[in-house]
Amino acid sequence: QVQLVESGGGLVQAGGSLRLSCAASGRTFSSYAMGWFRQAPGKEREFVAAITWSGSNTAYADSLKGRFTISRDNAKNTMYLQMSSLKPEDTAVYYCAAKAGRTYYLNPYDYDYWGQGTQVTVSS
Repeated sequence: QVQLVESGGGLVQAGGSLRLSCAASGRTFSSYAMGWFRQAPGKEREFVAAITWSGSNTAYADSLKGRFTISRDNAKNTMYLQMSSLKPEDTAVYYCAAKAGRTYYLNPYDYDYWGQGTQVTVSS
């Protein structure tokens, strides 16, 4: 089992950057595929990015490629989401998720563990 805690959210102006972190408990973090999702008010939770257990493979929502970068440091049991050129439409609660396995997963229903979320607000 793994527990996830997100941090790094906040208020930023359009065009700015933020780096989100997802800290995981447990000694088997490297056994988990990880993902970032977001949910805006009144909308469904949507896929942002995913990364394999080793960090060697990543996937992104098409609309976010080039602006967001997912990474992980297994020695620190932490995953990151570097967000740049932020837009007001990026405003949402951002969640990290984990699933035991070697590949990556794009569907939120594939994930077994979730963090509590961190709010990102981008002002225009």
